[in-house]
Amino acid sequence: MNLEYFIAKRLAFGKTHKNGVSGPIIKIAIAAIAISIVMMLIAIATGVGLKKKIREKVAAFNGHIQISNYDNNSSEVSVTPVSLEQDFYPEFKSVQGISHIQAVASKGGIVRTDDTVEGILAKGVGKDYNWNVFQEYLVAGRLPDYSGERTDEVMISSLLANRLKLKLEDTFFSVFLRDNDPSKIPNQQKSTIVGIYDSGFEEFDATYVFMDIRHIQRMNKWEENQVGNFEVFLNDFDDIDEKTNEIYGRTLSTLDTKSIKNKYGHIFQWIDLFDFNTALIIGIMIIVGGINMITALLVLILERTPMIGVLKALGATNWSVRKIFLFNAAYLISVGLLLGNLFGLGILWVQDKYRVFKFPNPKEYYIEYIPVHIDIFSILVLNVGVLLLCTLMLLIPSYIITKISPVKAIKFD
Repeated sequence: MNLEYFIAKRLAFGKTHKNGVSGPIIKIAIAAIAISIVMMLIAIATGVGLKKKIREKVAAFNGHIQISNYDNNSSEVSVTPVSLEQDFYPEFKSVQGISHIQAVASKGGIVRTDDTVEGILAKGVGKDYNWNVFQEYLVAGRLPDYSGERTDEVMISSLLANRLKLKLEDTFFSVFLRDNDPSKIPNQQKSTIVGIYDSGFEEFDATYVFMDIRHIQRMNKWEENQVGNFEVFLNDFDDIDEKTNEIYGRTLSTLDTKSIKNKYGHIFQWIDLFDFNTALIIGIMIIVGGINMITALLVLILERTPMIGVLKALGATNWSVRKIFLFNAAYLISVGLLLGNLFGLGILWVQDKYRVFKFPNPKEYYIEYIPVHIDIFSILVLNVGVLLLCTLMLLIPSYIITKISPVKAIKFD
């Protein structure tokens, strides 16, 4: 083993082939491995980063799981109220993995200004609302405060503000149907803009206006302890299917439970395709890197044919000679992985910190810049996997060593 390691080390450092044909080939193989790992790191980090960002944005507007009354209403508007007097509110103690639960209500309306008219979805929230998820999207003003007396403060999107030609501190009037009956005189609500947000999710930004939930309770003639539905936030999104079923089993039979994966199935089906694309890129890059290493190994074996003959003449077995070249190849792969990781992680760090690279059409991806997520465990698994797979790919071409005759090899020298 010591002799094998010594020879492999000398091969790897180029002591025996620095002036040979294999030198440039090996450099190309190392470069191919480095470029491949860079591409794989970028594919994984951006794929996971984009999925996390889209999930966060959908959850920011809806929570991970919604609990509401059973009814035939499939719209966003709250029709049948739910009592706040539930065993799971304000803390869902019977189910583990829940970070927060909040009560909300929604009502469709119209905003009319001197220049235009826009339909809105007024989302009523109270003092239990978790504003932390919106802090990152706030672009002007401040977050509303509904902890005191009923207030006219609202937060709207920059998209709606531009369409309505409104700005911070402006006052506007909204019109809402009374009891969802068009024949009745509608409710009129005065609101003052204290905050403007921009989530980049046009599907939500185009309609959502955040206001005091007590206004919606008043317009719907609900009691103080009645709300539209509950929004549940989880510690781990990956548990959403399990927790949805568990919550459904721990709530009253009159209540329905729905996750955002079911509610916005088209969005989550789309982002699930990222996993396939990432796997495809990883597979292609491993094949490219492996083929380059196979080429380098074959050239190295051809150039070292006399050495193989001498080793066999001295009594070395075919497997021991093959291991010399496999050790050498594994070392070269490791060099490529090291260089690739340094360069790839450097690019990801710069993107995460400075957001240099942006989408040409942010509307298609619901976000302006390309998000990245760096997971140390995934990076370690990727590197170990690439090293093992590429080395295993070299077992077959290294079999050519067994066909080399010591007599012919030495004579070839």
